[in-house]
Parts: sequence; C-alpha cells; structure tokens
Amino acid sequence: MLNKTIRRAESRFNPFTDSHPWQVDFSSDWPEIPVLPETLLLLDLEVQERSVNLRAVSELILSDLGATLQILLLAGREYTCAEFRPDRIEDCISDLGVRACLEAVSAHAVARNSENSAITETWAHSREIAQFSRQIAEELPDVDPNQAYMAGLLHAIGLLPAILGWAASKQGISDFALAGFKMAKKWSLAPFVVKFLSEMHEERCTTRLPEIVRNAHLRAIRSTIQCPLQPVAGPQLHRSF
Repeated sequence: MLNKTIRRAESRFNPFTDSHPWQVDFSSDWPEIPVLPETLLLLDLEVQERSVNLRAVSELILSDLGATLQILLLAGREYTCAEFRPDRIEDCISDLGVRACLEAVSAHAVARNSENSAITETWAHSREIAQFSRQIAEELPDVDPNQAYMAGLLHAIGLLPAILGWAASKQGISDFALAGFKMAKKWSLAPFVVKFLSEMHEERCTTRLPEIVRNAHLRAIRSTIQCPLQPVAGPQLHRSF
C-alpha cells in the first residue's frame, strides 16, 4: 500500500483578484505539490497486482498534474545531465523504478473538500487542455502528441504558488507565465517544456506547442479557475489551423 499524507492546501488565494504580486519561493528543490486521492487509490490497486502494468501506471500519473510533476522533479534530481534524462513519464518510471516513483507521488495527497476546490479545478482544467492538445497534435504531421499533451498539462503551473499558498520570497512575480518558466528551469523539466513556457505568451514562436495549447482552450469547456489562456473577446489571439 502507498503511504499517503493528506494535506490541506491554502487555496483561498485568488491570483486574479489579489493586488499583490505572486510570491514564489524558488529555494525549494522539492515543493509540496499535491496528488488527487483518486489517483493514489488507483495506483494502489495497480501495484497490488502480481505484475505492474507500466503503461497503466503511466497513464494514471499523466492524468494528475501533481503526480506528473512529482515524477519529473524526481527525474530532474536523479539525472544531473539533461542529455540523459528521459522526457516521457513511462521512461522515467522505467528508469527510476516503480517503487521510487510511487514514493514520490504518494508524499502528499489533497483532501477533497470545498477549501481545495481551486486545486481540483486546476487539475481538471490542466488534464482537459492536455487531452485536447494531444488531439490537435495527432492531426498534424510534425508534432509529437506526447509532447503536446505534456505542454497542455503543464501550461498553468505558474498558478501553483497562488493556489497552493507557497511560502513567500522577498521578490514577488506578478506574471504567471514568467513564474511557470522559472519553475520549469528550477526543477530541470524537459527542454521542450522550458521552451514552451518561455514562448507561451510571445507573438513569435519557434515551435507549434504554444499555438496548439491556445487552440486547445478553444475546444475545452470554460474553466472556473479563470486560466489566462481561456478565449477572450479578441479572437486574433487564437489562430485556427
């Protein structure tokens, strides 16, 4: 059985109504990013089987923003050289070992209650955008659907400091895209993720991932978390393929 620590995240902070800059503490190499309890329950069931289905475990991890980030953080710590670090979650689990990955994932579970609605809604929004991003990428000849899914899943990580109530640093960051980019670099996420987050709000991009994620928002149900990439009155910001 996985050991679970239920935590109550401070999710009352609203990054879109609070007048202060988002205070991001980049000193932590292993921040507390919660995992949904249903993800842990399903992982429990998988590891109790006689043989572990790596694909099934990977899909469960990728359905949960917190679980995915915990695996990527583990990979970033274990592989000091980015050249040899696997980018796919399935490869990370295979290389790092199922037990080590499950220990990282099960470190923090989030309780299901109204106080944590911002967490569950952000996790659901990220998963939906990831799914639509993969669908769009599958329609294109020159884009990796797995990378598109990961970009969609991680597109809003800049909101995490506000949603999770992380400890404040001396210098606040008021731009969610900049916060996401800095976190991706700090945590040694895959180069394509860092590049995607750096280009997400730029007019000229060298990859198609920002465009794909923006268009994924056009297909998705409007989120209650007020994601900055949700379609607005200016359709020129959202080009169609």
